[in-house]
Amino acid sequence: MSKRVMIVDDAAFMRMMIKDILVKNGYDVVAEAANGAEAVEKYKELTPDLVTMDITMPEMDGVAALKEIKKLDPSARIVMCSAMGQQAMVIDAIQSGAKDFIVKPFQNDRVLEAIKKAVS
Repeated sequence: MSKRVMIVDDAAFMRMMIKDILVKNGYDVVAEAANGAEAVEKYKELTPDLVTMDITMPEMDGVAALKEIKKLDPSARIVMCSAMGQQAMVIDAIQSGAKDFIVKPFQNDRVLEAIKKAVS
């Protein structure tokens, strides 16, 4: 059974890039969200096996969304996506329960490695 993933990023092309990598490798992308608030709502509905969560987004950033999702589901598996220079937020996210993080621009093998590790 393929793992169900939700991709959260405010940039549509970033979602597309991650989706492309995941779909080619047998993952099932069940939802996409453009901000943290949307991510929390969709998580409640779908409880995916994994979430890829961008850090910088309008309305509710990725770290805040991670904390909300973890409140709903302490076993939630979330991999953060960060731009360079967001170390403090990445550390906050990991301490708040994120499984791993990937840095933009994405490298396919690094994305897959982080995701495999998070869902295994």
